Amino acid sequence: MLLREDIEKREYGLSPLASKSSETKGRAVEEEPCRLRTEFQRDRDRIIHSKAFRRLMHKTQVFLAPEGDHYRTRLTHTLEVAQVARTITRALNLNEDLTEAIALGHDLGHTPFGHNGEAILNDIHPGGFRHNEQSLRVVDILESTKGRQGMNLTYEVRDGILNHSGANMPSTLEGEVVRISDRIAYINHDIDDAIRSGVITLEDFPKEALELFGDRHSKRIDNMVNNVIEFSDGKDHIRMDDEHWATLNLLRDFMFANIYRSKDVKKEEDIMMLEKVIKSLYAYFNENPSELPEDFQKNIARDGTAEVVKDFVASMTDRYAITVYRQIFG
Repeated sequence: MLLREDIEKREYGLSPLASKSSETKGRAVEEEPCRLRTEFQRDRDRIIHSKAFRRLMHKTQVFLAPEGDHYRTRLTHTLEVAQVARTITRALNLNEDLTEAIALGHDLGHTPFGHNGEAILNDIHPGGFRHNEQSLRVVDILESTKGRQGMNLTYEVRDGILNHSGANMPSTLEGEVVRISDRIAYINHDIDDAIRSGVITLEDFPKEALELFGDRHSKRIDNMVNNVIEFSDGKDHIRMDDEHWATLNLLRDFMFANIYRSKDVKKEEDIMMLEKVIKSLYAYFNENPSELPEDFQKNIARDGTAEVVKDFVASMTDRYAITVYRQIFG
């Protein structure tokens, strides 16, 4: 039988740069160790079993209500990030359990309707809205169980979730792996979805990006992942070489200009609809906080009505937001 102590000892065979679960900075509330699982493994399992993780299945990645079964959702995006990140982590001999926990939790705070929903909440909520900060709020406060507020995750997992995007870098290499894997995953699977939808063809993409990364989905991911591994091996940061990073950002800029903001992907009437849904729900529950679910209402005394309404609206799946809107406004 392999016990937690045995796994912890094995971790000292990892790279000297790897995070060790036995050296975690710990949890906000101390807990008895698990007999079988390390601290990072426990965090991963708590995230997988959370309601917030299940809701990702019905949250938009890029395409709103696509007519097809194979378009990515926020959940499939999360799983693809975890796969890319684990490949890089294993090759660099870092801690896969920590990487996986961060990857699976990094987007728990995303709104319905993808980045459009995030932008709308950012405009109307005092103090703005950033999904990485909301993801941390989900694991720290909102995803509570009887007798425990939040998931009470370790410092390293919380740090990786908060800093997977934004100005600050994660404090662990595993967190840095997730940060770059997120970009690799979403650029590549969004290219795949955009081509499948007919919005764009491969010939439309920058020629230098196709020449460097390849003309097939698997080839592009393999090229990017290998470059990260080769350029980061033995170093104290995770990155690509300058040529690959510049070309990846060129591809990202192309995606924003031609896909993420394209009226062929998100028609103007759809954007107006989702804007009306989110703004109306936000205004309604601010005016009628007694109609919030009980598990949200209990946070009002501590956090204020606007913050709790933001939490509720951000937690919704696309279809639930539309259902609640119709129930209230007809």
